[in-house]
Amino acid sequence: MEKLNMDYIKAKLKNSYDVKYREIECALGIVIGVFIDDLCDSKFISEYIFEPLIQKNISNVDLEYIKKEVLSASSIGDINSNDDAISHILSGDLVLVFSFTNSAIYCEAKGYVRRSVGVPPSENVIKGPREGFTEAFVDNVSLIRRKIKNSDLKFETLVLGSKSNTVVVICYIEGVAPRKLVHYIRKKVSSIKLEFILDTNYIEEQLKNKHTAFDTIGTTEKPDVVASKLLEGKIAIIVDGTPFVITAPYFFVDNFQAPDDYYSNKYFANLSRLTRVVSFFSASLLSGLYLAIACFHFSLIPTVFAVKFTISRAGVPLPTVIELLVMTFFFQLLREAGIRLPQSIGQSMSIVGALILGDAAVGVGLASQSTVVIVALSSISSFLVPKLYGALTIWNIIIILFSSVLGLPGFYISFFVFISHMASLESCGYPYLFPLGTLESFKLKDLLYRKDLGEISNSIFDKDVYNE
Repeated sequence: MEKLNMDYIKAKLKNSYDVKYREIECALGIVIGVFIDDLCDSKFISEYIFEPLIQKNISNVDLEYIKKEVLSASSIGDINSNDDAISHILSGDLVLVFSFTNSAIYCEAKGYVRRSVGVPPSENVIKGPREGFTEAFVDNVSLIRRKIKNSDLKFETLVLGSKSNTVVVICYIEGVAPRKLVHYIRKKVSSIKLEFILDTNYIEEQLKNKHTAFDTIGTTEKPDVVASKLLEGKIAIIVDGTPFVITAPYFFVDNFQAPDDYYSNKYFANLSRLTRVVSFFSASLLSGLYLAIACFHFSLIPTVFAVKFTISRAGVPLPTVIELLVMTFFFQLLREAGIRLPQSIGQSMSIVGALILGDAAVGVGLASQSTVVIVALSSISSFLVPKLYGALTIWNIIIILFSSVLGLPGFYISFFVFISHMASLESCGYPYLFPLGTLESFKLKDLLYRKDLGEISNSIFDKDVYNE
């Protein structure tokens, strides 16, 4: 073991007002306690660490005796090097340096401020658990443990980031998660070489497909969602300092599944899923189809609607494609403003702004009523599948541009490119469109139609796949 150098520790932690050095004298000599006041419980340290060392007549120099008979901390271990000591100090542990043995130990004494478990703002539910993850990874681990009381539930800890030293936890159920998936995630995460990791997105970017707007790695703030993914055979990744937990692999059909589906009536849940699927195609295809028909295939519009459409277009100087792009941009502005503003006024501003903006655009001749309706319907549809919002916005513009050049043929080409792009994606080695086209290799438990809970409460992966 490397001899501990107090001068080295003080030099590394200098100019930090919250680093405390406490010298106490016991029967055998001087003991120096080093800890960070902001991260440790000072009262615990005084009562259960320093007081026993001072009051007890320690005659045995053996550190094992001191750890077992004198100190009362829940976790105690040896310090192997100067850098190891600094790492424990920065993690919220107390380091005790014994001058009479030239050795040191650490005692767990964490006591930093934590946010209490609350309702996750990004995933509201009508019925079901209201708990949400916090920024402390130990709290997040405990929330998952409460959901799954299984000895096969494993938590592997890694420390990533050469400067941030962030704790990252890989969570899976042994015997349920495929071995090749566990090995893939472990290898990918452990090979990340970054100076700092502050959020789950630093891990996501290393796991997901690089050249796509679709999220091939999932995130959630709800422990019950993570528990269900683990029981399906997937893997969760917890990053200290963020309430979002990664779930992998993440498939296309996961975008249409909501926590409410499993806590509400099965038939209403299936109706809601069907609405989300229709909204997905509406958000991605409706604007392009409208443009292709209105500009290139006007004869396909019924006569009654054609007259109405012609009247609404009268006085609009801009081409239809410019109309669509401008109104799409306006709705994007309203959405961003609603997100960035305080929650109390953001939602109201979005609704009022949309009404005023749409009416004003029609009044000044910037857009026709039909264009406003199409863009509004497409934008609202994208809100029903929020995890696909970014991809839908980008592909909606691509399909509009194709349709503006070639009409319906351009619309069809862009649609096939759209589907082909999704089919080419993978999530941690598995097809992104799973289980579509892979029925022989995987179980089909819960796709677009939600079956009875008794039928779907099994692993999503076959045992043969696990054994690979």
